[in-house]
Amino acid sequence: MAEIDTVAAVRRFNRFYTRAIGVLERSYMGGPYTLAENRVLYEIAHGAWATTPGAIAQALDLDAGYLSRMLARLERDGLVARARSPRDGRSVTLGLTGQGQAFFAGLNAKTVERVETMIGDLSQPQRAELAGALDTAQALLEPQAQKAPIVLRGHQTGDMGWVTERHGVFYGETYGWAPHIEAVTARICADFLDNFDPELERCWIAERGGERVGSVFIVKDAEPGVARLRLLMVEAAARGEKLGKRLVDECVRFSREKGYREIVLWTHEVLSAARGIYAAAGFELVETWTHEDFGKPEVSETWRLKL
Repeated sequence: MAEIDTVAAVRRFNRFYTRAIGVLERSYMGGPYTLAENRVLYEIAHGAWATTPGAIAQALDLDAGYLSRMLARLERDGLVARARSPRDGRSVTLGLTGQGQAFFAGLNAKTVERVETMIGDLSQPQRAELAGALDTAQALLEPQAQKAPIVLRGHQTGDMGWVTERHGVFYGETYGWAPHIEAVTARICADFLDNFDPELERCWIAERGGERVGSVFIVKDAEPGVARLRLLMVEAAARGEKLGKRLVDECVRFSREKGYREIVLWTHEVLSAARGIYAAAGFELVETWTHEDFGKPEVSETWRLKL
């Protein structure tokens, strides 16, 4: 029954959204071209003379003959031009003419205006919630084969600001912890940079295609021989890919390698996804307490893992 409900929900949303963005209109945004033709213009506009017909066909999953007819029309109308590829003389690249650039700029402005009209009555938290939900939907529905791999790297300049900002936004909007959680995160990040021991401490930033999608830290605890896991975060766009488990596993591997005897962490009862990851990794809940450090009562927890 759950699967049938999911299918029905997707179909219901598709019917709503295709009507909302004008897919069913004879011409898109009141112009002379279909949605598919305008989508081809979008790909060419963002290709900077590096886009080939084959690349567009693959990106949009279009039949080559259908795409060829669309390109022919766009060329006849003076919006698109072809050039010989500098890398391969047998291939061509596509670009917008001056007329094409002007047309696309107007189309883009109309598209932005339509979306702004759709979300105009939403508050800022509601807009953020919508953006997160859309990211989650894309992450769940996009075929894994089409996604760039997520890589883990050490921290770089600017990463601590991103970690602080994302914790403040997510926990503030989801649990109402702002601005307290942002202040706590900022202090943790500042302490990490001020006291960083590259031999025994580490920050991992998860990145896909140059975009940060997650983080976690291992730092020395005040208790000798104990490592502290901090600031586990996975963005909505990367959820469902077991990135949280991967980050925690990396912390456990590193801590064992460096000779720590135990890992300790602080979390909250409401963070069920994170708690599930910790439990699966072998951490045990050893302490709970209630506090109002984030502006309202919350149940905090201490978890430990003997290595």
